[in-house]
Amino acid sequence: MAALAGFSNIGKVPELRRRIIFTLIVVAIYRVGVFVTTPGVDRVVMHQAVKGQGGLLGLVNLFSGGALANLSIFALGIMPYISASIIMQLMGLVSKQVEELKKEGEAGRRRLEQWTRYGAVGLAIFQSFGLALTLEGMNGGDSGSVVGHGDVVTNPGWGFRLLTVITLTTGSSLLMWLGEQATERGIGNGTSMIIFASIVSGIPAGVMSYWQGTGGDIQPLTIAVLLGVLLASIAIVVFFERAQRRIPIQYSRRQVGRRVYGGQNAHLPLKVNMASMIPPIFASSLLMFPATLANMNIPGMQAFSSLLNRGDWLFHSLFAALIIFFAFFYTAVTFQPVDVADNLKKQQANIPGIRPGRQTAEYIDRVLTRLTTGGALYIAVICTVPALVAQSFRIPFQFGGTSLIIVVGVALETVNQIEAHLITRSYEGLTGPRMTRLSGRRPA
Repeated sequence: MAALAGFSNIGKVPELRRRIIFTLIVVAIYRVGVFVTTPGVDRVVMHQAVKGQGGLLGLVNLFSGGALANLSIFALGIMPYISASIIMQLMGLVSKQVEELKKEGEAGRRRLEQWTRYGAVGLAIFQSFGLALTLEGMNGGDSGSVVGHGDVVTNPGWGFRLLTVITLTTGSSLLMWLGEQATERGIGNGTSMIIFASIVSGIPAGVMSYWQGTGGDIQPLTIAVLLGVLLASIAIVVFFERAQRRIPIQYSRRQVGRRVYGGQNAHLPLKVNMASMIPPIFASSLLMFPATLANMNIPGMQAFSSLLNRGDWLFHSLFAALIIFFAFFYTAVTFQPVDVADNLKKQQANIPGIRPGRQTAEYIDRVLTRLTTGGALYIAVICTVPALVAQSFRIPFQFGGTSLIIVVGVALETVNQIEAHLITRSYEGLTGPRMTRLSGRRPA
């Protein structure tokens, strides 16, 4: 009842209501565009080619919400923008200009965002051209066709390639703009919401695929086991996403005039999973490059791309390794123990038993390294084990660990932002009376 009362408060905040409606409109526009097929492509043949594919093709199709199978204008999805963000993050480690822009505040952030947009457009052009070559490679009639149902491209040639590049690049740029608008005017992170909508939209198709695979003869025990595994996985994800280590902090007493400030005890919260759902998104985005390079006839990439498309142990091992790498990398980029230690020193705060300055930074770094190790292993396991189990038992259900951690992570982030809006305006949050202290009310 408390949760229902919390949801009823959403309609009482005009700004929050407008943000939620705007986000829903953005998601609706995206879902409509998924079914707009790229000119010159046989949608039915392409759908047969991608249907049931695992590994890289299945992952790309999952993150695009079925746009790849439909060969829609949004076939590239939001991945070029994510790839450009990865490159810009890496540039911050090797380029002094990028590092200086990060320290310039709002102006520097806007400049970096503009560079990221330009990079996303360039990557979209590169990937769309590679996809056009891939589609032409699927042609060859009933005997040479990949799917055995005819040609994917009706009129191959440079005309089709240029039209595909223009269409897919425009679609990817539109998605990038919609994501930024949803972040600014909607609720939650716009890019994450688009990926969230893509994954959730595949749940009905996954259920129908499982139903058809069993011929309608589904045992209640099998359903109970699947639901039990799903609920347990969700509980594990929620537990690790909310788990944190609280480092105690003590503020020194200082007198300003006749008033005495400080002398309070607080804590520095460090999440176990500091990178949230960013590592699997980054890893999946990076795994798309071998397929694109293979289509450009780069030596050695064709064999490597075929190994990834099989979705066997090599794909999952590489995927897990990239997840662990990006978990440490993203945490190191976004959280600087030296800066935190300097800020604590300026505020005349210290960790009990630890000297301010360098020793505080080293202590925070040690704690953060242990937390990130556990968080990275958790993400790698939850993103690979369910997929391996599904392949072992031949379960045609695509809602695996990668999808689960992204969906639950985005849902938790969105609920937290809704809570913040409600509490700011003195409404009870979605959790009811337990948030009375934060909302400024006293329990009756």
